[in-house]
Amino acid sequence: MAYTALKHLHISCAFISYLLFLSRGILMLRDSPALKQRWLKVTPHLVDTVLLASAIALTVTINQYPFADAWLTAKLCALLLYIVLGSIALKRGKTRSTRIAAWLAAQAVFAYIVLVAIKHDPTPFAG
Repeated sequence: MAYTALKHLHISCAFISYLLFLSRGILMLRDSPALKQRWLKVTPHLVDTVLLASAIALTVTINQYPFADAWLTAKLCALLLYIVLGSIALKRGKTRSTRIAAWLAAQAVFAYIVLVAIKHDPTPFAG
């Protein structure tokens, strides 16, 4: 697959993944029974699988790798934090306030991941 197509696939999956997380968080805030719908449990995993596969393919295509290139290391570490926070927000948080805090923090981490990806810099806020 050509680099441009691969990059667009990756960006599209990231956007869809985030929209699904945002939507599931809103449903969680509303205590909506819709959160238990099967498609809302399966679709994020499918999208995230394509997202991860496209990420791996991109690293090979551009010949840059986590633990060799700082920006990809930062992105990978932030991704792991995002997954943990998302799990707390949507499943494992024991209280509503814990879930809300984790949901908001996960969104901040997602924004960081996007900035790192755009700038190819682990410190995107630095001058």
